[in-house]
Amino acid sequence: MKQTQRHDAIIELARIQGYVSTEKLVEYFNVSPQTIRRDLNELAEKNKIQRHHGGAALPSSSVNTAYHDRKMMWSNEKERIAQHVARQIPNGATLFIDIGTTPEAVAFALLNHKNLRIVTNNLNVAILLMPKEDFRLILAGGEVRSRDGGIVGEATLDFISQFRLDFGILGISGIDEDGSLLEFDYHEVRTKKAIIENSRCVMLVTDHSKFGRNAMVNLGSMEMIDYLFTDKAPPANIHKMIEHHNVTLEIC
Repeated sequence: MKQTQRHDAIIELARIQGYVSTEKLVEYFNVSPQTIRRDLNELAEKNKIQRHHGGAALPSSSVNTAYHDRKMMWSNEKERIAQHVARQIPNGATLFIDIGTTPEAVAFALLNHKNLRIVTNNLNVAILLMPKEDFRLILAGGEVRSRDGGIVGEATLDFISQFRLDFGILGISGIDEDGSLLEFDYHEVRTKKAIIENSRCVMLVTDHSKFGRNAMVNLGSMEMIDYLFTDKAPPANIHKMIEHHNVTLEIC
């Protein structure tokens, strides 16, 4: 892998994990500790990362504040969810990975898998998975949102509609008391619907903070998904709708 590609991947790993250790980076890239230390020093000089003893993290000024905050919120819970989801994905599977910090955590958890074929409209996921030479990675076209690396628009819908994949990994901004799946961006809702329509198994991944959270655009009801992976049991009203629509609930 070229040094510039490795640098991009290090930054993305730091975004997802909040902190990356030198030891883990050596293992991930299969290079020497000296190479990783040199990479980290060069990135720190450019203010792309902040060096810490034994590793590095992102400086708060290097990313959009709201997106960085979402990365850090409930990070341990998202990691548990992601590891649980990854155990359900077999080697050689085909899958969509959606926009969102929890789907990005799932992408990270899939790094030890083999021969996955992945379609994504998430630029961060693409950068993260790019070093995996046995993965076939397909990035959707469309307009890139600078705030979070999401790709949306008519071109994205047309692109996603060409595929029929095993799994769709979706994030969500909020789940209303009646079980409605809510988002803030109309364009993102349309993209999620395209992923749902073209996935054999739809997996919604979200931490408990999204239960009862309001957003203005209605994606649809629980009947659109097959699995809900979360870190805590949902409120009674939402749990009732999960059971009503025969959604498999996985508490991670």
